[in-house]
Amino acid sequence: MTRNDSQAPEPDAVPKPVPERLGATELWKEAPIFMGTTKFDPLPDVGTIMITGGAGFIASWLVRHFVLTYPQYRIVCFDKLDYCATLNNHHILDSYANFSFFQGDIASPADVTECLEKYQIDTIFHFAAQSHVDLSFGNSYSFTATNVYGTHVMLECAKAVAIRRFVHISTDEVYGEVDEASEDLMESSILAPTNPYAASKAAAEMLVNAYWKSFKLPVMIARSNNVYGPHQYPEKVIPKFTCLLERGQKVVLHGDGKHTRRYLYAGDSADAFDTILHKGSIGQIYNIGSADEISNLALCSKLLKEFGLLETDNWISHSQDRPFNDRRYAVNGQKLCDLGWQQKTPFDEGLKITVDWYRKYGERWWGNIDHTLGTFPVVKSPPLVPEHKLRDWNLDSMLNDEGRAMQGPHPTSENGVHKATDDKHAAPRVNGENLPRPTVDGH
Repeated sequence: MTRNDSQAPEPDAVPKPVPERLGATELWKEAPIFMGTTKFDPLPDVGTIMITGGAGFIASWLVRHFVLTYPQYRIVCFDKLDYCATLNNHHILDSYANFSFFQGDIASPADVTECLEKYQIDTIFHFAAQSHVDLSFGNSYSFTATNVYGTHVMLECAKAVAIRRFVHISTDEVYGEVDEASEDLMESSILAPTNPYAASKAAAEMLVNAYWKSFKLPVMIARSNNVYGPHQYPEKVIPKFTCLLERGQKVVLHGDGKHTRRYLYAGDSADAFDTILHKGSIGQIYNIGSADEISNLALCSKLLKEFGLLETDNWISHSQDRPFNDRRYAVNGQKLCDLGWQQKTPFDEGLKITVDWYRKYGERWWGNIDHTLGTFPVVKSPPLVPEHKLRDWNLDSMLNDEGRAMQGPHPTSENGVHKATDDKHAAPRVNGENLPRPTVDGH
């Protein structure tokens, strides 16, 4: 669903100057406003909703949908503004009285607590995560730091303020690969992740479930198929291939291209999260499933058709595959459908909307995207988690960050006072144990 607003309420804050990559240009004024279509009776016990990762792709759709659909709710977009985020994704909301932006890191208890207390948050949608599978093979430490430890921080802080609802956004990849002959997986199916990203999301789910069981934290979990649509950072297949074709360049498929994924348009995804908030039950898990299962080869053919390119062999090449690449995922989403949600956007329709948007805005929305369009992402120096941070990343420092008592001196400390090390090549340490360093630039 798109929306055009000619008038808007007065702003509640004057935006600060930001770098071009984060949305300093006024490109967002030209773009259509995308949101979901559902609308429910507002919940009386929901006042202020914190959406982590709200300047990213899927979460920004929900931010826009909630702000524009429910003026009764105050929406706080909490985001670190990492490489895949941009303020362009929600600049259109800056003038709305029920919208606020808070720049913070989910791995910082101080940031999270400040936001929770400042806005008196009662409901959390936790989207923020490292999510690019290819990057997780080359630098998995950052996935553990953000997806596992960051989720732990969110849960602990939510418990401290007695949050009323905590909706954790997971992925269908936690189930692992599903054979073609197998039935679609239910929410009760065993989790069997096969890559570092999926493993970190499964680990985060274990923490969420533990806080539900141990502390009665009112949680819900959503596991979604692949979401696509405008505003997705062009490291993922549909926006990446669209941008390459717009440049007149070939697209490169991993392996034989026969891997399949089920694709869900972002507007339908926003509707799903809206439904879970208003109709879901505490303590439950909901699959968000799509009926559109498409191989990578078939996806390329559809994209080429959108560009009027019929000779596919001239535009598609193949590379070596990922270290491990699940052939397919398949989840059963009937439980969510029973709450009234339905997939509304046919894939061909959603793909056309998406391609049109990227042809107009994809090259400018995030600034320079050259480095995202390669076949495999490369972790440039410094890595996503710099080695000096890994050396300092141990249980003692985490506990200290949370304002708790130190359980012992840091491995590089004297009398409990941290002392920087001069050894630039020292292996990172966790609880005094040496860990292998992540590979950077193939070395």
